[in-house]
This record gives sequence, C-alpha cells and structure tokens, in this order.
Amino acid sequence: MSEIDALKAQLESLQSEALSAFSAVADLAGLQQLRVQYLGKKGALTEVLKGVGKLAPEQRPVIGQFVNQTKSVLSQALDAAEAELSIHAKVARIEAERIDVSLPGRASAKGALHPVQRGLDEITAIFSQMGFAVAEGPEIENEFNNFDALNIPPEHPARAMHDTFFVNPIGDEPMLLRTHTSPVQIRAMKRFLAEEGEPPLAVVAPGRVYRCDYDVTHSPMFHQVEVFKVDRDVSMAHLKGVLKHFLSTYFEKDVSIRLRPHYFPFTEPSAEVDIGCVFCAGKGCRICKNSGWIEVLGSGMIHPNVLKSVGIDSEEFSGFAFGLGVERLVMLKQGIPDLRMFFENDVRFLRRMGS
Repeated sequence: MSEIDALKAQLESLQSEALSAFSAVADLAGLQQLRVQYLGKKGALTEVLKGVGKLAPEQRPVIGQFVNQTKSVLSQALDAAEAELSIHAKVARIEAERIDVSLPGRASAKGALHPVQRGLDEITAIFSQMGFAVAEGPEIENEFNNFDALNIPPEHPARAMHDTFFVNPIGDEPMLLRTHTSPVQIRAMKRFLAEEGEPPLAVVAPGRVYRCDYDVTHSPMFHQVEVFKVDRDVSMAHLKGVLKHFLSTYFEKDVSIRLRPHYFPFTEPSAEVDIGCVFCAGKGCRICKNSGWIEVLGSGMIHPNVLKSVGIDSEEFSGFAFGLGVERLVMLKQGIPDLRMFFENDVRFLRRMGS
C-alpha cells in the first residue's frame, strides 16, 4: 500500500471514529473535549497531517483535498451535535427549574424592631405629640457638657473611672462615653440660643448611654430619654402634668404618680418619680416590695447654674427636666424580669417580644 493510500485509510478511520464519538457524547462539556481531541492544535487530525510532509510534492494536493473534506465533515457533525445537545440541555434546565404553582408558598419569618427600639420610638412619639422637638447628640462627650455644665462637681463619684468610660483625649481635653443624655440638653440650649436668641424651647433627647455597671437591672450600655422645657414661669406643676400625661399614655391606663424629694446636682428642687404599681394596682406585691409604688425616673427644676452655663438668665427663665431609662420602662410594661435579656440575642425572646 502506497503512503497516500495509507494516509487516506487513516483519515477514513479517524472520521468514522470521531463521528461515532460525536453521536454518543452525553453533554456539551464532553462534546467540547471531543472537539479538542480531534480538531484541536494537538488533536488527532493534526497528527495525521504530520505524515503529509513525507509525500511527493505532486501527491500533497490530493491528500490535502481529502484532509479538508474530512475536517469539513467533522466540523459539520460537531455543529449538529452541539445544536442537539443545546436543546436537550435547555429542556433539562427548564424541567429542573419548573415550579409547581399548586404547592403552598414557604412561609418566612417576619422581622421586627428590637423591644428597646420599639420602646424608644414609642416614648419619643408621645413627647413629640406633646410639642417637644427631638434632638440628638454625640455619644463621645467632653467633661464640660457631661459634668461641668450640669453642675456636677469635680469630686462627684460619677466622674471617677470606676463609674465612667473615659476614652482617648482630644488634645488636652478629656473625653468619655456619655453617662446620660443630659449633655444633649446643654448642646440643644446652646444651639437654640444661637439660632433663636431666647427660650421658650421644649426638647426630647433619646439615645444610648454608657456606665461601668452590669447586673440584673444595669447594663454598661443602655438607653435614656432626656426631656426638658425652658420658658418663663415654668413650675413643678408643669413638670407633674407632663409626667402624668406621659406615664398614663405609655402604660395605656390612668396611673397614679407621686414626687418624692431627692437630690440631683443639675436640678433644684429635685424629685424621684414613683408610679402606682402596674402589677398589683397599688395593693402591694413582690415587684413593688409591698409598697404599692415603683420608682421610674428622676426629675426636677433645672438648676440655675445649668441655665447660666449656657447663657440663659435664670432670673427671667426657669425650666424642668427629667431623664428616664428606656429599658426600665419597657421591663415594667412588658413584665420582663432581667434587663440582660435585651442584649443576649435569644431569638425566642426577641420573637415573643416582636410579635
């Protein structure tokens, strides 16, 4: 057998083998491998072509025509197989992605606001409806706004490191995580005076505060709402009226309140505010220690020194202020025994509170 006949026989065998493989392949990935195997730069057809160089020059055009014919047949067969496999792949994907519309939908759990955030929003909304403007301030404060302007003396225990989180100073000025939202009172009064010139102003300031404390009723991070009003002839009667309306609205029933004399550096006179126990209706129980009353917040008339620190004439203007712990009120309203439950991220507790 001549060399040209041998090459022709080799090409016919290659064509037959390739066509058989193309018809048997199961997917597009396998077909691509066969394309490389037979028609690639290092494929079987290329290997056969290496023998063309051994032929006489006059024989090369003859075998070249036969090679081109073989290559054309294989290319057409590959394209036909690819088109058919593409149709099969599309049908299979459609079947795999088919949705049975008769099946009931999968229920997904509904999200909800954290109970503390809900309480914060509810409290803020009540005061907003009473005409108090909402104000906010930075959580990293200087000593002047957090202590000095609020008439808290340098020797006061609240200024010690065991009670307050101090952070890196800005220049020579000591900085700290605010221990209450009262600094917003100072900032709001300064800003109001710069814009409006003089009172009246009424502000509610919600936000996070920080103290070195952690037990059943205390957390190193918690939430407070500061409320204050400054105007001419503001009195304790106005304070009591606002407290009565707020607490009755928040607990969704008429609650009794009483003001007990107390001491706070930033108010004078000062008073602790008690409400009739919401659990026993004032009859006496374990929660209220059989007194019929529960302490809920501190309040009083803004100290003249606080007004002077922001440039308000304490002879002409007066004001009241009070601060309340959001977690404490939410605990009382929802019957939650331990403040730490708010921050433990127990999904069961959060789902129950969010329903």
